[in-house]
Amino acid sequence: MAARRERSERGALRLDPRLIIGIVLIAGSTFGVWSLVTGLDDGVEVYVARDTLTPGTRIQADDLATETVRLGASGARYLVADGLPDDGLVVARTIEAGELVPEAAVDETDRTGLATVVVPSRGPLPAEIAPGARVDVWTAKQVERGGFEPPAVLVSDAEIAGIIESEGMVSTDGTSVELLIPREKVAALLGALAAGDAIDLVPARATGE
Repeated sequence: MAARRERSERGALRLDPRLIIGIVLIAGSTFGVWSLVTGLDDGVEVYVARDTLTPGTRIQADDLATETVRLGASGARYLVADGLPDDGLVVARTIEAGELVPEAAVDETDRTGLATVVVPSRGPLPAEIAPGARVDVWTAKQVERGGFEPPAVLVSDAEIAGIIESEGMVSTDGTSVELLIPREKVAALLGALAAGDAIDLVPARATGE
């Protein structure tokens, strides 16, 4: 009987604990690599502004580019690709060129209270004047014999929506500037334009300067 028991034990499968530990370690390593690769591929396609977008501008998908980014939980703050309605969205605050489009920066309706007025430039524009920049609109009322009254600020901190270059013009003379101004200032600015008053745009100082 003793000999039979010995042969039975000798033929039984014995598992080395070190083998079991090795199998567990390999399985854990494989799962870790899989999780890492899955995480790296967790990108979201969002919209990016091709050019600087100013408040009141209605945008369509063609006005934007797309980019796949990995933002984690913050990805919900940005406008995902194919997230634009058929009639587009209205820009609520300035979005710089190359910036991801935040959900909070667009709206279905125009709530900015701004209007666009085109102001012809009387001469070369300062280098700081570009879409998205802020300017003060100075006017000097025209009086008799071609004179002008002392200038004063008519609209402060207006935003530039765009620059319109006259076709065929080599110099900067003839350039016009699209300004975004409060609607309550539109009548006064249009009146100054119609009266032939001198109008100049001066880069606005940043708050605190």
